Amino acid sequence: MDSATPQIAAPPPGAPARKGLSRRDKAAVVVRLLLAEGLEVPLAGLSDRAQADLAAAMARLRYVDRDTLRETIGEFVTELEAVGLAFPDGLHGALDALGDTLSDRAAAQLRRQAGLSASGDPWARIGAVDAARLVPILMAESVEVAAVILSKLKVARAAEALGLLPGDRARRVTYAVSQIGAVSPEAVSRIGEAILAQLEAEAPGAFASAPVQRVGAILNSSPAATREAMLDALGQEDADFAEDVRRAIFTFANIAQRIDPRDVPKITRDVAAPDLVRALAAALAKGPDAAEAASAEFILSNMSQRMAAQLREDIEAAGRPRPAEAEAAMAGVVAAIRTLEESGAILLVAEDD
Repeated sequence: MDSATPQIAAPPPGAPARKGLSRRDKAAVVVRLLLAEGLEVPLAGLSDRAQADLAAAMARLRYVDRDTLRETIGEFVTELEAVGLAFPDGLHGALDALGDTLSDRAAAQLRRQAGLSASGDPWARIGAVDAARLVPILMAESVEVAAVILSKLKVARAAEALGLLPGDRARRVTYAVSQIGAVSPEAVSRIGEAILAQLEAEAPGAFASAPVQRVGAILNSSPAATREAMLDALGQEDADFAEDVRRAIFTFANIAQRIDPRDVPKITRDVAAPDLVRALAAALAKGPDAAEAASAEFILSNMSQRMAAQLREDIEAAGRPRPAEAEAAMAGVVAAIRTLEESGAILLVAEDD
């Protein structure tokens, strides 16, 4: 404390503060002293009623003498030192403290049993939900509610969810975002609780992702010949499903169409130099009309001229890699892109229909 504030000595245990202060008044004294010392006091964690009562007590007290201040702070310190362990208040607080140590199924069951719809901020939990799970809700709710949902999501997740909506619905929801500026925070909170309740009411599935994403991820890591054979076979069984899988697949040939030029330096930093050289050499060897060659030129044209020139020299010196090496190198570049995309460091550009 600064020199203007007296040193506080703790009174004997159980000694009351003078001037007949209530516990609420004592809390106001402690908070006022902490604020005077320039410390941050996180009062937002209290209920609205408790915050209002504290403010009223501070307004009523006006001032206390030094002896009262000393005894009040001493009593506060004594009580604080006597506390061994504090537990969160209520089931909401307990679930927040337990965090991810509980399974989603167990946490949802506890909230339903207690009549709670959300733990803490419902939007934090909604934001962690896969975009595909939000699509049925975005379709079923009014465009205004859907606009609120998109506005509360992180930009990357909102863009992903919007891309999964039919064109007309996506346009209406996007326009509705401009019309919801007057929605109150309380209404947004109620919407979040209602949406989270819908999500928690869904029966938990055995798999975290949709079938299209699972098949796409498998084929994405398969050799090109296997991937094309499987897609042809899927097309004979279910043409729509096969087309959705093709959209979910991202290969080296898609780089030029689905990577933002500004993200190229991030990608090349995450790929080992020998693998990058082999991948570019294999892509350019396919000929100028090949999609892979276009992706290689795209990468080279969106990095520094010095680095691009050095890579072209290394490519010429390396020659054409063997097919197995070429496949592995290009798969390594794609894997780096997928890792960056999953972490949110880059955002894949949506393919035009």
